[in-house]
Amino acid sequence: MRMIIVWVLVIVGIVLAGLVIWRQLDHRADRAEMDRLAGFQPARPQTFSAEMVADLPEPARRFFTFSIAEGTLLHTVARIEMAGQFGMGDKAAPGYLPMQATQVLAAPEGFIWAMSSGAGITRLSGSDSGSWTRFWLNGLAPVARFGGTPDHTRSAFGRYVAEAVFWTPAAVLPGPNVIWEPVSDDVARMTMRRGDLEQMVEITVDPDGRPLHVSFLRWSDANPQKQHQFQPFGGYLSEFKIFEGFTLPTHVEAGNFFGTEDYFPFFLVDVSAIVFPDATR
Repeated sequence: MRMIIVWVLVIVGIVLAGLVIWRQLDHRADRAEMDRLAGFQPARPQTFSAEMVADLPEPARRFFTFSIAEGTLLHTVARIEMAGQFGMGDKAAPGYLPMQATQVLAAPEGFIWAMSSGAGITRLSGSDSGSWTRFWLNGLAPVARFGGTPDHTRSAFGRYVAEAVFWTPAAVLPGPNVIWEPVSDDVARMTMRRGDLEQMVEITVDPDGRPLHVSFLRWSDANPQKQHQFQPFGGYLSEFKIFEGFTLPTHVEAGNFFGTEDYFPFFLVDVSAIVFPDATR
């Protein structure tokens, strides 16, 4: 009996050690992805001029001249610190958990969002990126682990392209892979392409060009059928602050089925810092 107990303890110890190593490998992958994305920051960025957007549709022109001050260095990669609530349920039972997260956003190349929530045995942590979604309970039990599929890639692309519109506006200036079209007096549509991926995002602005909300059709399986399909997604933007010449929202409320009766805002965050990595380091 004593030998059985010893062997059980040895096996449990090996399993726990394996899980710890596995979690550390995930941490290492998170850091490597953040460093990789930071490397897309232009080493010698241009400076913004209203002339760059003079020919855009009027709501898009207002958006850029509100969001980027004349002469601002056009950083396209940002590191964002945030805290707030993340809904783990649905509209009927949101299951909000307090959370804090760090995100590196580098459209069109990718993003990574590393978060932690709760404490003790209920602590949830992990990361979401263009290549994976993986979360751990108490740092030891993997509770979600998927990605690396065309569906995941397309869904992630929708998320970070939409976030780039309001958190890294320099990344959505018109160019070979970014076009702007008019929708109405206060709404413009941006389309970003990367390889075979394409995502359209509509942005609604006030008379001064302040973005009020973004909306788009996102490829998602967050529906009762659990089947991937295009469905409404979007978020409201507020509490604007200036970061190195960029006027950006620091409060975001976003979720599935935006603009419908089924809208569920599962992502409620307040930003504490937005910094632009130095590509020369």
